[in-house]
Amino acid sequence: MADAIFGNVREYTVSELAGAVKRVIEDEFGFVRVRGELGRVTQAGSGHVYLDLKDERAVLSGVIWKGNAARLRFRPEQGMEVIAVGRMSTFPGQSRYQLVIDSLEPAGVGALMALLEERKKKLAAEGLFAPERKRALPYLPETIGVVTSPSGAVIRDILHRLRERCPRHVLVWPTLVQGKGAETQIAAAIEGFNRLAPDGPVPRPDVLIVARGGGSLEDLWCFNEEIVARAAAASAIPIISAVGHETDTTLIDFVADLRAPTPSAAAEKAVPMRSELITELLNKQRRLTSVLARAFDARRAALVSAARGLGRPEDVIGPAAQRLDRAGELLRAGLRARRDAAAAGFLRAAGRFGPQILAAASAARRARLAEAVARLRHGAARLVERRWRRLSGERLSAAALRRQYAHGEKSLAMAGARLAALAPRLLDAPSRRLGSADQLLSALSHERVLERGFALVRGADGRLIARAKNALPGEAVALVFADGARGAVIDGGDEKPLSGGTRAAAKSRPGARRPAPAQKSLFD
Repeated sequence: MADAIFGNVREYTVSELAGAVKRVIEDEFGFVRVRGELGRVTQAGSGHVYLDLKDERAVLSGVIWKGNAARLRFRPEQGMEVIAVGRMSTFPGQSRYQLVIDSLEPAGVGALMALLEERKKKLAAEGLFAPERKRALPYLPETIGVVTSPSGAVIRDILHRLRERCPRHVLVWPTLVQGKGAETQIAAAIEGFNRLAPDGPVPRPDVLIVARGGGSLEDLWCFNEEIVARAAAASAIPIISAVGHETDTTLIDFVADLRAPTPSAAAEKAVPMRSELITELLNKQRRLTSVLARAFDARRAALVSAARGLGRPEDVIGPAAQRLDRAGELLRAGLRARRDAAAAGFLRAAGRFGPQILAAASAARRARLAEAVARLRHGAARLVERRWRRLSGERLSAAALRRQYAHGEKSLAMAGARLAALAPRLLDAPSRRLGSADQLLSALSHERVLERGFALVRGADGRLIARAKNALPGEAVALVFADGARGAVIDGGDEKPLSGGTRAAAKSRPGARRPAPAQKSLFD
């Protein structure tokens, strides 16, 4: 009976039924707009984003292909309420339907504000907003770094205000300030300024200004991303945040060391007024001049008072000058008296040193010298005579010389006997080594190899031909055997295996062409 009821029902394969369901769903829901809360959000390595849209009663799977995911203006996160626009389709591999999303937008400002408040609480709990983390800005920075778009009015306003107040060296790091990828470029710019070496070719900024003009919450959303806030918190260079108008507030405003309501205000807070600096410098100069004048007056008055207590210099120096003059007169008189006494003593001594006194002293000295010379000659003669008798009586006699000769001859004979006994032992070991080396040399000689049936092949120029490719067709060669040499000519035919160990790449045959007479000396 069942066959009678269902016999006319069409039979599908699994793939046919899955394809039919896919066509029905895509035709019926070719364009849909869905509002819901994001559940699971996963970004695959291919770039596709897989997510779940849910409400209190159902869950809908969704996918954003790589091209559409790159155009998203914000990063999907779990818990956000969004509006997805796309088309329904199925995934036959898992028997489920899914929403292929073409565009994804936050569901109103309320959702973004809720996400912003959640991030703010998270970063505040980590201490990134703590007042003790804020650093004071340098009073007069040498270099100012600006992170903003190079084509907007923001950079022109900052440069114009800096020129008016106090011109400084400005480095601009161009970035996107809106849209996909802007947060990554802003964080990279902050980190890049911090990586500059203080003494490098590009000067490291003393203060950074992160600036953007006004806009909606969606336009300023890149400054609410965690990557930007954490990069600003990790910066070693003080940061001034100047994002949007005075009423706009982003996460980087809470992390930065100082918040400015506008980019122009950020330039004003970064440097002081040049006129104020000049006025302050002139005031300090006048104050310094006044203080120095008062100090000089006080020192001058103290010096005058001290001079009154000391009295006149003439009264202090006069008595000492008189004593000096008196001492000088006494010194001159004493020197004259001493000179006169010395001259009188010299005259008295000169009278006692006449020529006769010097002649008598010289004669006495000459007599003592002659007596000493006579004694020296007598003693030297006696010493020479005593030494000659000793030598002629003992060491230079014929008997003494014969004894010395006999002793030397005996010693020489003993040394010769010892050398004759020792020579065989000294020469035995070198003789054995020499014999072994001679046997080894003979075994390794190429002549032994030739005796075993091998031959050497030498070219016309005497070179050794070791390989067939080095032998030219028609070339005259010499075959060196163990008992002599023979001439041969290289065959130009195809290479064939040769039998016998004595034949190489060249061979000799009865009809071979003989070498030229000029080459005959090679085979002698």
